[in-house]
Amino acid sequence: MTTEQVILKGNDIDRILTRMAREILEKHRRAENLVLIGIRTGGVFLADRIKAKILAAEGPDIPRGDLDINLYRDDWTRIGHQPIVQKTELPFSLDGKQVVLVDDVLFTGRTVRAAMDALIDFGRPDRIELAVLVDRGHRELPIQANYVGKQIKTIRDTMVNVYLKEKAGRDEVAVSGE
Repeated sequence: MTTEQVILKGNDIDRILTRMAREILEKHRRAENLVLIGIRTGGVFLADRIKAKILAAEGPDIPRGDLDINLYRDDWTRIGHQPIVQKTELPFSLDGKQVVLVDDVLFTGRTVRAAMDALIDFGRPDRIELAVLVDRGHRELPIQANYVGKQIKTIRDTMVNVYLKEKAGRDEVAVSGE
């Protein structure tokens, strides 16, 4: 029997994203050449929210992009022989930019590796940073986030489910396992 335990609710997620937005602004005070790029799908919604929080804090209007990494994944043939490719929208040059990649969960690091490979095909940023809502450990690649909402300890087979109101109608992070 699978059980699911909610570890973050809507107000927790909102507070975390506010803190992360402040941390990004503090590190990039002038925000010159700073861009936010959400990794499809959850990272896109979170990047939108971080951008809104930066604007609410009277920060600059930072350019936003969306990145689909399905064809860059090293496991796409395991998922299916015809991956569902979504739209990548980067309405700006990446050359010389300070990129903050945004995703919902950091686990093995393979999604981030795929995202960096995809980014390099679009240009040469000066720097790539990572912002994640949840870091659950179990890295297979030497990747670490610059901005972390919450670190949780899990066993490898545990599922971390991020439900965002834009897609699921509610904001929650839940952990499930046997």
